[in-house]
Amino acid sequence: MSVTVEFCGEEFRASQDAPLTIGRVADVEIDDNPYLHRVFLQVHREHDLWWLTNVGSTLTATVGDRQGLFQAWLSPGTRIPLALEAFTVWFTAGPTTYDFDITVEDATFTSIVTEPEPEPEESPGETTVGRVSMTPDQKLLVVALCESFLRTTYAGQGQIPSSARAAARLGWTTTKFNRKLDNVCQKLADAGTRGLHGGPGKLASNRKSRLVEHALSTRMVTEADLVLLD
Repeated sequence: MSVTVEFCGEEFRASQDAPLTIGRVADVEIDDNPYLHRVFLQVHREHDLWWLTNVGSTLTATVGDRQGLFQAWLSPGTRIPLALEAFTVWFTAGPTTYDFDITVEDATFTSIVTEPEPEPEESPGETTVGRVSMTPDQKLLVVALCESFLRTTYAGQGQIPSSARAAARLGWTTTKFNRKLDNVCQKLADAGTRGLHGGPGKLASNRKSRLVEHALSTRMVTEADLVLLD
């Protein structure tokens, strides 16, 4: 069983004898970004399983499978087993959000997609995503924030727009955008999504990056939703 990390079109195969490191100065060199740890994540073999470990001190990563059925928030010092066939990892360092793919050969478990249960009747004009009902404007806001990543065909990096730029993209005022952003973040936080609460130390840019990582990892929005934008 082997593990391969793909970033910006390059593939890196993990060794069973030593960790495959990912960061600013690592086996997988992400970017010369001063906000990024020299070594942030590592893939290693232990107890007959492959693991992804956050060895950084401040940054977090969001890990999801390709079907949007699994999501983990990897904070400093934590790890998850790479037990499925494929994962995508997102993380934000300073102004830039990055993503890379992990492929596991002969994985321990296999994702099974079952027919979804009928959704409860929605209020007019709302769309249910998982356990959360989104209004058309709220869905549009999330698509605008994720646009850079939805238009990219390979794992690499993208920019999350400022509130002013995203508002202009939608033809909204910045006040309207921020109000709807607050509503989306609160709605997801109430449903159990971490990292979206406001308060001291929770900058708007941090909440937006966490929202984008969550939306992409759960497939709340996909490439097909780009038609919603002008």
